Amino acid sequence: MPAPRSARRRAAAAVAAVVAVGTLVAGCDGTGSSGGRDDAKGSPDHGSGRTAAPESPGGGKPTSPLDNPDGTKPGLAPLTSDADKARGRRVIEQLRTKGRGPKTGYERDKFGYAWMDTADGVPFARNGCDTRNDLLKRDGAKLRFRSGSDCVVESMTLDDPYTGKRLEWTKRRATEVQIDHVMPLSYDWQMGAAGWSDAKRRRIANDPLNLLPVDGPANNAKRDSGPASWLPPNKRIRCAYSVRFAQVALKYDLAVTAPDKRTMLTQCGG
Repeated sequence: MPAPRSARRRAAAAVAAVVAVGTLVAGCDGTGSSGGRDDAKGSPDHGSGRTAAPESPGGGKPTSPLDNPDGTKPGLAPLTSDADKARGRRVIEQLRTKGRGPKTGYERDKFGYAWMDTADGVPFARNGCDTRNDLLKRDGAKLRFRSGSDCVVESMTLDDPYTGKRLEWTKRRATEVQIDHVMPLSYDWQMGAAGWSDAKRRRIANDPLNLLPVDGPANNAKRDSGPASWLPPNKRIRCAYSVRFAQVALKYDLAVTAPDKRTMLTQCGG
């Protein structure tokens, strides 16, 4: 004899509750490390075959570096007013200068594996999501996550600060968006990080202040250059980029080369 309709409704509700709990427990799978060994890294497509989760809003309007001293707000907005450029110059003027030291002994792994969630002392650390996905979530819009995850970004829209282009990105073409170290790790090494503790090197490698999701080809062109050798193709962003480079150097008490400092000041009207 069929069960009463009320009993069937109670059974269906119980199944739905179990499914909901399972989804919440799944969370982030924490496998977002690219395993790369240089400053230009994408993230591998692990080929999960899972269906993408429903679209979720993320990111937001790019933020001025002057209003984002810890790097936790989205993107990098241009500095266009004379007042903001003057404030930017005051930041850059604080920088010490010296020549780049030898690159001897530099390896990407000296700054920890990419992209670790265990670099203590920086925002987003130990939140259950790797650094790369933290940055995609911070700067991306129209985010879609892997099914059952609030960490692994499968697709998004990114307004790339370096080129000024809007990028429609999917994980299947992972390297089209890379996470740039604004102040490159090998530059850090040559400016003093060679003598740092492992913990401090892990911090600068995973500090959101030093990280921007950007157009992959632009990042590949930059390599480990300072501002005197490479600036973003998007001229509108060059002052903001210079200020962000200076903010990282000041936070970690690193010098820059004299040509780099002069170039940075010039981008902000100095």
